[in-house]
Amino acid sequence: MLSLHTNAAALSAQNSITRTQGSLSTSQTRLSTGFRINSAMDDAAGLQIATRLKAQTSGMAVAMRNTQNSISMLQTGEGALDETTNILMRMKDLATQAADGSSTANDQTAMQKEFDSLTSELSNIMTNTKFGGTALLTNGTGKLATAVDFQIGAGSTEKMSGDVTAELTQVHTDLAAAAVEYDGATGVASTGGTELTAAGSANTTIDKLATAIDSVGALRSKLGAISNRLDHVYNNLSNISTNTKAATGRIMDTDFATESSNMTSSQMLLQAGTAMLKQSNSTSSLVMSLLQ
Repeated sequence: MLSLHTNAAALSAQNSITRTQGSLSTSQTRLSTGFRINSAMDDAAGLQIATRLKAQTSGMAVAMRNTQNSISMLQTGEGALDETTNILMRMKDLATQAADGSSTANDQTAMQKEFDSLTSELSNIMTNTKFGGTALLTNGTGKLATAVDFQIGAGSTEKMSGDVTAELTQVHTDLAAAAVEYDGATGVASTGGTELTAAGSANTTIDKLATAIDSVGALRSKLGAISNRLDHVYNNLSNISTNTKAATGRIMDTDFATESSNMTSSQMLLQAGTAMLKQSNSTSSLVMSLLQ
């Protein structure tokens, strides 16, 4: 029907152009940002899922840093215990030498002085080994003197407890038994003992030092086991995080090949629609030809 008031073809062309412009704008936005979802209107359900996945990966990234920091802390303590073992072995050698009948009183006195110096260093190591300014091995007050909770995931329940309190307490007990002047609480320097100079004491000190070496070894073993588990936790978190990020990307990221094709199609449709709108607007002029 020819009408001066209503041009159905033009209205249809206008609607088509409006829809095409919307599609073209969406494609251009996606190509410019790199994201398929730029607002909730693009994909409401997908945005909700992707937001949860992002929150999870963000928490896991922090948990991964936590595990690395925790491993560093434990390795700091273990490194101090390694030197403690070296000192105890030297002290045991001194006790073994002092217990021999060929050692004179002067020899034993000289050995005792070295023994006392090593005792002072044991006290220093056990009280002043710190990580981030916090003492680790101090008797009763060190970081490792109580159970430590490690946050190993993005959820509140994803925790791991590392408890070496029994082993650390035993180390302090055995060190104090082997070296009378040992102080693992304040690190006060030794004032001089008689472990190697008193009659028969050098011989008994040998076994006490051997026991202390075993205790330190047990503590180092426990710290190593906890560190190994944290390392496995890190590897697992890395794997989960990688797959979760990939899932987020499949939801959020733009497929450039597909979107480029959509943009080209929309551009062609927009050009065609504009041309047809121009043609449809000339239809009303046919009415005038009927009146001539």
